[in-house]
Amino acid sequence: MAIPVESFFLNPDKQGTLQSRIQQIVAQGILSGRFQKGEKLPSSRKLADHLGVSRITITLAYTELLANDYLTSRGRSGYYVSEGAPDAPTFAQDMQRSETVDWNRAISTKFSETMTLQKPADWAKYKYCFIYGQTDPTLFDHANWRLCAHQALGAKNFAPLTADYFDQDDPELVEFIARHTLPRRGILAGENEILVTLGAQNALWLATQILLGKGRSAVIENPCYPALRDILAHSRCGVVPIDVDDDGMPPEQIPDDTNVIFSTPSHQCPTTATMPMTRRKALLARAKELDAIIVEDDYEFEMSFLAAPSPSLKSLDQDGRVIYVGSFSKSLFPGLRLGYLVGSQPFIKEARALRASILRHPPGHIQRTAAYFLSLGHYDAMVKRLATTYRNRRAVMESAILKHELQIAGKGAHGGSSFWMRAPNGTDTQDLAEKLRSSSTFIEPGQSFFSEEHKPTDYYRIAYSSIPASLIEQGIANIADAVKKV
Repeated sequence: MAIPVESFFLNPDKQGTLQSRIQQIVAQGILSGRFQKGEKLPSSRKLADHLGVSRITITLAYTELLANDYLTSRGRSGYYVSEGAPDAPTFAQDMQRSETVDWNRAISTKFSETMTLQKPADWAKYKYCFIYGQTDPTLFDHANWRLCAHQALGAKNFAPLTADYFDQDDPELVEFIARHTLPRRGILAGENEILVTLGAQNALWLATQILLGKGRSAVIENPCYPALRDILAHSRCGVVPIDVDDDGMPPEQIPDDTNVIFSTPSHQCPTTATMPMTRRKALLARAKELDAIIVEDDYEFEMSFLAAPSPSLKSLDQDGRVIYVGSFSKSLFPGLRLGYLVGSQPFIKEARALRASILRHPPGHIQRTAAYFLSLGHYDAMVKRLATTYRNRRAVMESAILKHELQIAGKGAHGGSSFWMRAPNGTDTQDLAEKLRSSSTFIEPGQSFFSEEHKPTDYYRIAYSSIPASLIEQGIANIADAVKKV
């Protein structure tokens, strides 16, 4: 395919002959990387018509570029960017533009300052990688996902692939969530009580935008999912962090003026604690007393391979005050960005309207592919395979941790995919993580999970979702050696 003629335009302010200016257009396109080696140039006739110049002018410019090895000619096929195109221009390039905008004044709200959790893009290069939430390609069912994607591209699925649903979702995916996924958590919901989202984080954002704002107050766990704090900061509501214990968030510590309670009762993030039934009922009772809403983030419930998962808060809710957040991204792959909100019809109505005004709906092709993958049983089979692998890796990791006398702060009674760890008092795990890079070992420092005041520095998280069992022992040994040195 030829480079589009629309990529070429003559700047009237440029100096020089038409031929030299056309040479510069082509050469600068090559040197800037816009025109790749081996790509075909437009024919002299098409480019001449586009630029409004004579064809001989284009031919002379191409001939000069051919002589300088910017272009190569392939008989009657035309001109192509040469494999030997020079790396430096033979003429003076345009000066870089000068920014004159005062962006500190122009930007009304800064969102980058609240970003507390960032993971390196090069995490996969670490040999001993204990990163949380990334996909192990050896465990993912590529073949069946590819088949489902191909099926979703079929002629009968043309409408789900191409239609603008406006504020609706793929009915097959919604039906599967309602009939299969939610009943496993003890939840019964109608189609008008379910909304598909771009992952759990998008679901939390939607809930925050609808339920909170200036003058309202939210309670969060401490430590907690860092992105939730960022989302709440954007809403400008009051935020009260409550320290969790071995059973999660203590309901009696929730202030009287609380409007919304955010909780991860089945698998607390990041301590992995599971809230017992008595405290779940107490939390619901406290929310009812305050007439507060609970947003339940039920992530990783599928990874309960040590014991059956506890009933969700939503399944125990008799008042319709629990909003449930689920996600397929954690168990399938994080780049899927597919989750869902479950709540009373008035709330979902507003969430649907807000989502429609921002992004309409998650892509129809992704929704239909996921619907096929789920309904054909591939998802359950993969989760079962993940659980078996994680159980083995967890046992290897726990044994290595005990052998090397590292301290576990939270390991989850039901399973999960990580350990919450504590280094000796006074250890800075940011510094520890930096030092471990020299041995190709990656851990996640725990500071970002805590609220700003009295933020401890000695916690860290290590996950076994992305590291083969054969590498865990040496990776833990590397951590133990680094801890001793720090």
